[in-house]
Amino acid sequence: MTENSAFKYSILASGSTGNSFFLETPQKKILVDAGLSGKKIESLLGEIGRDIHDVDALLITHEHSDHIKGIGVLARKYGLELYANAETWSEIDSKNMVGKIDESQKHIFEMGKTLTFGDIDIESFGVSHDAIAPQFYRFMKDGKSFVLLTDTGYVSDRMRGVIENADAYLMESNHEVEMLRNGPYPWTTKQRILSDRGHLSNEDGAEVAFNVLGNKTRRIFLGHLSLHNNIKELAHMTMDGYLQQHDVDTQREVHVIDTSHEHASCLFEI
Repeated sequence: MTENSAFKYSILASGSTGNSFFLETPQKKILVDAGLSGKKIESLLGEIGRDIHDVDALLITHEHSDHIKGIGVLARKYGLELYANAETWSEIDSKNMVGKIDESQKHIFEMGKTLTFGDIDIESFGVSHDAIAPQFYRFMKDGKSFVLLTDTGYVSDRMRGVIENADAYLMESNHEVEMLRNGPYPWTTKQRILSDRGHLSNEDGAEVAFNVLGNKTRRIFLGHLSLHNNIKELAHMTMDGYLQQHDVDTQREVHVIDTSHEHASCLFEI
């Protein structure tokens, strides 16, 4: 990667069982979430030829276990610098969700703010989810950007304005509505997932993707699929079909890409 190139990234894992994202620039290596065991995160990084020792910072989106399960272990073992907003830190600490972490490793990343890490700017934005103060991120360098957007029940006009026309998106396609309604979850859980503070369905994710993509957009990754309430092929077909129906060329212009809950994607470059 040349010094003036933008960045590379991999979706290490995305799904209801655990989530983690890796990004690197010539100056920085960053993780977002570590919702699997520390050992699994290390293994996923190994799949793309990267080492946890080289990670400069770990950003946290919210306190649900499928996003923070391995954070405590990784922080204690490798001395990682951790970033989350104050409300999320308060919730994590008050419920002792990740064990003891040295205070010097814990940093505040306020919602709606942009922080600069070396040669990349990262903007946080709030989402609508049943956590204390959930936030996701847009990564920006040299006119290029990547947006992480999962764990939200809907996307407001304000959110659309923050995330529009990125080069690539990790877009939530959590469930197929009828599979969820007829599936094994208790009705209260189904209501939570279907609510404005739950998760985007395949159809919702496709609509959001179409409404925010622009002339720069080249890749849409399908994220946070439920193991019980979705099928990878169905999620892909829904996104691909919706975009094609709205005159988006998914063969040559905007590529729809599946993710895995257990294997890292290759390193993509923007």
